Amino acid sequence: MSKRRLTFNFTYAKFHICIFTHIYFMDPCHFFKCLADDTRLKSLLLIAKTGEACVCDLMVALQLDQPKISRHLAQLRKCGILLDERRGKWVFYKLHPSLPAWANEVINNTKTHNLTYFDEALSRLVSSKATSLNCC
Repeated sequence: MSKRRLTFNFTYAKFHICIFTHIYFMDPCHFFKCLADDTRLKSLLLIAKTGEACVCDLMVALQLDQPKISRHLAQLRKCGILLDERRGKWVFYKLHPSLPAWANEVINNTKTHNLTYFDEALSRLVSSKATSLNCC
């Protein structure tokens, strides 16, 4: 991703404050590097399939511990692929709404045409949500 710096200036009680934010533009090489891990890819496909998921949902689905899931979700968030939202003590993840159309298409095609890749995890996730065994 290439980055461009934007500067926002505003005045607060006679102090001039300058805030820097970075806007990232998704490039294909960076996008595919972010997905080049089994845990990240399965997590992303599960989130794309269900709309959103929290860490505990993915722990059940992927049968992995919380630190590993959280680390991979944080990396997908830093890549600009996922967006997180805190609800109480839980953090929910969903696809970032400003993903480029080509990236959304890649995710949707992968999700649609490779169900056997993550169907066991999806079954565990769906049954966990149906029986209320998840933590959120």
